[in-house]
Amino acid sequence: MQTKLTRIAELAKQDRKLRFTSLAHLLDQQSLKECHQKLPRDKATGVDGTTKAEYEENLEERLEDLVARLKRKGYRPQPSRRTYIPKDEKSVRPLGIPSYEDKIVQKGIQQILNAIYEQDFLEVSYGFRPGRGQHMALQEVDRMLMTEPIRFVVDADIRGFFNHVDHDWLMRFLEQRIADPSLLRLIRKFLKAGIMEQGVWEETEEGTPQGGLISPILGNVYLHYVLDLWFEIEVKKGSRGKASMVRFADDFVCGFQYLEDAERFYTELVERLGKFGLQIAEEKTKIIRLGIGSEIACKQVGLRKPATFDFLGFTHYWGKGKKGKYRLKRQTSVKKFRTKVKEFNEWMRANRHEKEAELAKGIARKLNGHYNYYGVSDNYRHLQMYYGKVLTLMKKWRNRRSQKRNLTWEKVDRFLERHPLPRPRIQVNLYASRAVR
Repeated sequence: MQTKLTRIAELAKQDRKLRFTSLAHLLDQQSLKECHQKLPRDKATGVDGTTKAEYEENLEERLEDLVARLKRKGYRPQPSRRTYIPKDEKSVRPLGIPSYEDKIVQKGIQQILNAIYEQDFLEVSYGFRPGRGQHMALQEVDRMLMTEPIRFVVDADIRGFFNHVDHDWLMRFLEQRIADPSLLRLIRKFLKAGIMEQGVWEETEEGTPQGGLISPILGNVYLHYVLDLWFEIEVKKGSRGKASMVRFADDFVCGFQYLEDAERFYTELVERLGKFGLQIAEEKTKIIRLGIGSEIACKQVGLRKPATFDFLGFTHYWGKGKKGKYRLKRQTSVKKFRTKVKEFNEWMRANRHEKEAELAKGIARKLNGHYNYYGVSDNYRHLQMYYGKVLTLMKKWRNRRSQKRNLTWEKVDRFLERHPLPRPRIQVNLYASRAVR
C-alpha cells in the first residue's frame, strides 16, 4: 500500500492537473488490514458498539466480506454516533463517531487523499497534515509579525465550519483531482450516512462530522479551494502592501501591511465564504493594530495598549521582552485555561480513591500533556498557575474521600517528596523560525 501511495504522490507532484481515474481498487484486503492495524485501541465506538478487539476476532473473514461489498457497490456506511465534548465553559462540540468498520475504510480513503493533496496544499496550511502541527503554526505567526512589515491582523472565525461544508461544492473540489467514480461515490456515501443520536437517525444534508477520520482531510480540501488559493491568487495580488495568512484547520489569522487592505479583505471574506455556504462569526472576527511599532500607534489614538487575539488556545499580545523591547508574546487563553482546569477537576473527582502511587502517575501524565502543548515561549507563568491549580484540586478531592479531611499542605509536600510531579517547563521555542524566508 505504501509503495502505491508513494507512486500516487509522485504523479500528483509531477502534474498538478492530473486527475486520477483508478483509486478505489487500492482498498483491497491487504491495505484495509494495514489500516486496521494502524487504528488505535480503546477508542469510542460507533452505533454498533464494535471495538477493535472484537472486530479482529474474525479479521480475515470480515475484511474479505468488506472488500466484496466494496467491489459490488454494496457497502453502506453506518450513521455516525453523536456525542459531545466540552468546547469551553459554556458550550460543547458535537462529534460523530463512525463504526469500527467505517473507520477502517475511512483510514484507507484518508491515506489516498493525503497522497494526492499533500502535493497541492499550500505552506499556509498547518492543520491535520503529516509533519505539521500547532506549534509550527504558532512559530509562523510569530515570524510573520516579527520579520514581515505586517501592521494589522484580521482575526477571523468561521461559524460551525464542519457542520456547514456544502456537499456539492466539496465533491466538485474533489473532482479537480479525482476522476474515479467509485471512490467519489464512496466519499459521498459517508457524507450522506447521517447521524444517530439517542436512537434517532438524522439526515446530513451538509457538513462532515468531526470525529470521522476523513473529516480533517475533506475540510482541508474544502478550505484549500475556498480560502487558501483565493488568498494566494486574489487577495495578495490585490493588496497594496504585504499580506500573509496562517491557517490551522478552520482557524486562521491574516496579516496586512496596510489598514485599507485588511478592511477590503474583511469585506470580501464575508462574500467569499457566503458563496460556499459558510459564514464568519462576526462577534469573534476583528481587525487589530499589531506588529512592530503598535505600542506607539495605539498611544497616538488614545489606547493604553494594543489589542490581543486568540489562536490555537493562546492569547497573542504585544508586550515587553526581557531586554525591554516590544515583541509578540503569548499565554494560555482564559477560556482554554478554565477548560483545562475544569477537565482536571472532573478527572480528579473520578480518580480520588486511587492508590497514592497510581494517582501520582495519572497526575504526572496530565501535567506532561499540558506542558507538551502549552509549554511555549513566554507562557511559563501560566504553566505555574496550572500546576498550582492541580495541587489545589488534588488536595480538595483527596480530602473528600472521607469525613476526616486531614490532608494538609504539609502532607501534600510529603506526598510530593514520595512522588515528585513534573514541574512547569518550556518545551517549544517559538522564536526558532524567525529567519526571513
